[in-house]
Amino acid sequence: MAEPVDQVDEHDRVIGVVDRAEAQRANLLHRIAVTVCRDPDDRVLVHRRPDDDSRHPGHYDSVAGGAANVGEGYGEAAARELREEFGIRLPAPPPLVFKRIIHGRYGRYWLGVHEARLDAATIAAITANPREIAWWGWMTVPELREAAARLPFVGGEDSALWTYLALTA
Repeated sequence: MAEPVDQVDEHDRVIGVVDRAEAQRANLLHRIAVTVCRDPDDRVLVHRRPDDDSRHPGHYDSVAGGAANVGEGYGEAAARELREEFGIRLPAPPPLVFKRIIHGRYGRYWLGVHEARLDAATIAAITANPREIAWWGWMTVPELREAAARLPFVGGEDSALWTYLALTA
């Protein structure tokens, strides 16, 4: 298996192991963990994916994340993805804000959305992985809404960010 992940059921219970590509092709539930990062001024970390990315090339995104590995919890996966994508090392996994089943372009999956409030030292140490991040910066929520109306964003109107903002406002 190229990228083994836990296959889960409608109640988010592990029922087996499957390759992520097969989970996507066969519409099998698996787990994805993402994190919304905020700075001390309450801005949101936004990034653009590389133009040669396999998923959403050249699109902007407001969450960092990916598939949970076999046996990995949502928080562990979220923390690992932050390290892999931005070099962000948190002292503990970021807290889960919500999770829900997504029926999306890349199959069905449980999405766990986390929040990380980053301090100045953590922000200063960000080292974005160029294979995953072409550009990054901070936007206020109004700036983000304006950018989402004119730029290609992952998830569009139903993205994890808008649900997160509705729940945390």
